Amino acid sequence: MPIIFLLFVLVPIIEIALFIQVGGLLGLVPTLFIVIATAALGTWLLRHEGLSTLQRARSRLDAGELPATQLVEGMIIMVGGALLLTPGFMTDAVGLFCLIPPSRRWLATDLGDRLQVAALNGTAGSIGGRPAPGGVEHPDAGRFGQSQAHRRSAGDADGEVIEGEWQQVDREP
Repeated sequence: MPIIFLLFVLVPIIEIALFIQVGGLLGLVPTLFIVIATAALGTWLLRHEGLSTLQRARSRLDAGELPATQLVEGMIIMVGGALLLTPGFMTDAVGLFCLIPPSRRWLATDLGDRLQVAALNGTAGSIGGRPAPGGVEHPDAGRFGQSQAHRRSAGDADGEVIEGEWQQVDREP
């Protein structure tokens, strides 16, 4: 909570300070032109990079593979587009960083690695890297977050997970 509060307070203060500095240096009209130009650039990049990522995700799905990287990239593209559409120089810089393919792929790889480690440690459904109180939150958490010993103790002799579907049928007496 304090981090979010600080972001909502500090980011606008920094943006206002940057507007004052750039406006004082360049003047009102060039400063407004830069803000409008970055919004237009953000819209174009959002469309171009979003469609490109969507096409790569479709190709992966057609090949029978999970487009995990493309899904993470898609989230980063959405955040970057929103930041570029938000007036401000700092948010524009972060938004461009999210939309430029090499930096976006680096972010997606780093974020994907962090999510994978969190899933393997059983902390993917928690906040702040700590396991959530009350045990398992997600039905798949057992596959990713529990140790082999815990799975074996659940009745499976060799630790393998057998996937399947079931349906509960209520019978009338």
